[in-house]
Amino acid sequence: MLHVLLSGNYDSLLAFCGIIFAFAATVFATARLSAFLPKDAGREFAHDGKLSAGKPRGAGIIFVLAFTAAGLLFAPVRAENVIYLILIVICMLTGFFDDASKTPWGEYKKGFLDLCVAAMVALTFLRYNSNVVELALFDIRFTLHPIVFALLTVVLVWTSVNVTNCSDGVDGLSGTLTLITLMTIYIIDRIKDAGQDFSFLILLFSVCILGYLWYNATPSRLLMGDAGSRAMGLFISIAILKTGCPFLYIPVALILLLDGGLGLGKVFLLRFFKIHILKNVRTPLHDHVRKVWDWSNTQTVYRFAIIQIIVSVAVVYGIQV
Repeated sequence: MLHVLLSGNYDSLLAFCGIIFAFAATVFATARLSAFLPKDAGREFAHDGKLSAGKPRGAGIIFVLAFTAAGLLFAPVRAENVIYLILIVICMLTGFFDDASKTPWGEYKKGFLDLCVAAMVALTFLRYNSNVVELALFDIRFTLHPIVFALLTVVLVWTSVNVTNCSDGVDGLSGTLTLITLMTIYIIDRIKDAGQDFSFLILLFSVCILGYLWYNATPSRLLMGDAGSRAMGLFISIAILKTGCPFLYIPVALILLLDGGLGLGKVFLLRFFKIHILKNVRTPLHDHVRKVWDWSNTQTVYRFAIIQIIVSVAVVYGIQV
């Protein structure tokens, strides 16, 4: 919006102000509004889940709205990006209403809503972008049929939303892994000389997560809830689509995918095909390493983050050479 008022001038200054605004708005709004958030009831089956009982939950509504405001104020106004912002807010609100509900929403209800959002992302992306896919690590490009591209996009978005949601269970873990993933995508954008508009949104979203982590670092004062984790997963999927290399989601979000995805796969196979895999592995994996391997919360965050950083560095180097 400010780009329009200033006729596109002072882009660097606007970017600087936007980043500072996004972080400050998240920090101050969280301090002022956290008392009004719903309280967590504790997680009966999660390792140390009862320790979160009584903490404000659903803080994702704060940092997602701070990000949306910063994006509308300081980023160039593009119809495509505005649609994405609306969808991120919708995804966040579905999570927040679930956080605030006395009776948790059912899996099928949330899954259907995720499917609707994923379909809208696919249609929006195809409206403004090509259906050419690049395998960046192999320097291979090919064109997918629009219907096939749309279906794969729906799978990507749905998966990203849900694995990121499932990885939220240790103070700072989901936010930290999302930060690493997003900054990796940002670097890939810079290497590939992708459009700056969405790259700037990645920076805004990242600093809003940092503002949230100011309060969520161990020991946490509040929790993002589904409102935050689902919105983060959606944003990651859109960001990786914008690189033109959607298959890079696998390595750049590898730990999120393994931590949250193994549990989803385990439940899916058992429920629909009566196939029981990983019988001796607790899922999400962050529960397994804390319960079985006796890792502390801090060790879990640091070690998961270290692994993802190593993989991300390898991906970035592989794209450059």
